[in-house]
Amino acid sequence: MSRSALWLIISVSLLFSMGLLMVFNTTAAEIIDRSLETDTHAALIKQGAYSLVGIFLGLLVYWWGYEKLIRHSYVLLMIGAVFLVFVFIPGLGMTINGARRWLGLFGMPVGQPSEAIKVLLPSAYIGWYLKQQKPVALKPFLKMLAWLSIPMALILFEPDNGTTLILFLLLMVLFFLTRIRLLYWALPLFVLATLGSVAAYHMPHVHTRLQVYLHPELDLRGKGHQPYQAKIAAGSGRLWGRGLGESLQKLNYLPEARSDYIAAIYAEETGFVGMVVLIALYVILASSGFVIAMRCVEGGSFYLASILTFLISIQAFINLGVVSGLLPSKGMTLPFFSQGGSSLMVNFIALFILLDISRKTKRSEYGAS
Repeated sequence: MSRSALWLIISVSLLFSMGLLMVFNTTAAEIIDRSLETDTHAALIKQGAYSLVGIFLGLLVYWWGYEKLIRHSYVLLMIGAVFLVFVFIPGLGMTINGARRWLGLFGMPVGQPSEAIKVLLPSAYIGWYLKQQKPVALKPFLKMLAWLSIPMALILFEPDNGTTLILFLLLMVLFFLTRIRLLYWALPLFVLATLGSVAAYHMPHVHTRLQVYLHPELDLRGKGHQPYQAKIAAGSGRLWGRGLGESLQKLNYLPEARSDYIAAIYAEETGFVGMVVLIALYVILASSGFVIAMRCVEGGSFYLASILTFLISIQAFINLGVVSGLLPSKGMTLPFFSQGGSSLMVNFIALFILLDISRKTKRSEYGAS
């Protein structure tokens, strides 16, 4: 095992262990505070069960190999798009918090197909790119873009703006890595973004949302409640924190404390020092992943390792940015740390793909020497 792969495993193991502790911490406090007739260990057991399923699926992909994943990703993406359609079918899809993102079984949510698209969509693009003549012409590029826009449009209609944004960023990074001509995508994107920003700024509701984002205290009973309470939680931690289990904001003050805003509770209990440790672990994770990518000798493995590392890193950046108030709320989990079954499973699959790439890259280096 390479040193990068070892550091990758260590950082993920620490993040997941700390996350399990915080999930139990926040959910148990909520259950006791609200006198709910639920086992205080229910969320912990559920998170553990999802992790075991994620590790099992990751081992299957590890055994299958990233090469076959890239080769068959086109078909897998079509299957994923079918599951996205199922989300809109009554009886199969479930509406939670105003969005149809979940597939249900016996009235219980079992998963979000959109999470799997985060791995399948970039893999499908990489598989397509490896078969193209270089440089890529405009016509096949537009055809590919039209196909990839189908699952993205379905996810946008759920609606799931956060996942759509992530997929959009993944494609932009891949376009840059694969040296697609800037005239094909960067210039049209810049023009559309400029026109869209100008138009959106003059819309009353967009202007109001922007004001609430900059000043959440203007709407404490609405959109500004979570960001404002998250700031209180993070600020209350100061240097060393209140101590594990001593958070006050988790007592029904901060909604989604176990998932999207779990880092705020963590900051309150461990303080600035604890957040430095958390961020350091994500830096180690990202650095290890990118080192694995840079050591790849084959184009497909380089692109896949790079984009999967970017996927985990950008989700962590956005989540922590939302919690700190730097970014508007996007409803995104913190990888390997916060509660979220589908995202946790997909992140474990991404981890094992990186380990598979590292294993085969090291074998290639030995073969070359």
